[in-house]
Amino acid sequence: MASSLADEECEACTSEDEPLTETAYAEYLTEIDDDVWDVVDDHHLEGVYPFEDFRDALEFTYEIGELAEREWHHPDIQLEWGEVRVEMWTHKIDGLHKTDFVMAARMDRIHEAYAPE
Repeated sequence: MASSLADEECEACTSEDEPLTETAYAEYLTEIDDDVWDVVDDHHLEGVYPFEDFRDALEFTYEIGELAEREWHHPDIQLEWGEVRVEMWTHKIDGLHKTDFVMAARMDRIHEAYAPE
């Protein structure tokens, strides 16, 4: 799933920014993998990526960790055999920001190399 959202900049928000409403994030939601991601309580994204083995899940976790460091936008990550769970929101505004969706789209792009066949 190629998304132009993945090519956009991760924009830092300010504490004056408001969390996105369902209406505001609906467009972004169409650009991330709906087999992976869900919005929970209009507050955060939760995603579960499948893998064929632990090694691929581990390497993917490392890659999204490096992405998080580059963008200074850090999700919660849980690594298990055969899957990686990701939970993400913008802590500064205690809710969703466009950057959360940009990061999700970038993670989707990274996962393409690891997706089980």
